[in-house]
Amino acid sequence: MSTKTIKIAAVTDDGITISQHFGRARYYEVLSVENDVITNRERRDKVGHHTFAGNESGHNHEQNDRHGYDSNAQNKHRSMAESIKDCQVILTRGMGEGAYVNMQEYGIKPIVTDIENIDNAVQAVISNTIVNHIENLD
Repeated sequence: MSTKTIKIAAVTDDGITISQHFGRARYYEVLSVENDVITNRERRDKVGHHTFAGNESGHNHEQNDRHGYDSNAQNKHRSMAESIKDCQVILTRGMGEGAYVNMQEYGIKPIVTDIENIDNAVQAVISNTIVNHIENLD
């Protein structure tokens, strides 16, 4: 991946570790990369399951519907993407297939990684060695 100038968002609760699930994380840690060097880092609030608590589940589980693809879920994914619409990549350690597809539709490349540390994962993106574990989509 060319990293001349990109922004990489990682879902997190502590600013250090990539959260295990995209929808449950409370923040995005957004790192700006220019010429393969991290030049800026900021934490942004993230809409997620905690935001929608008390509302309907947000995912349609009728037998013929695929998880995370109903219009309610897509609206929630859009809300989650809004604060990182300037980013090209989103790092997570797990996410639903519907959210994964929606991020792609919004022009953000989702990467499901097994790397826990944000800085290490960003370095793997920079060096083009990160593995996208799409087999871990739920």
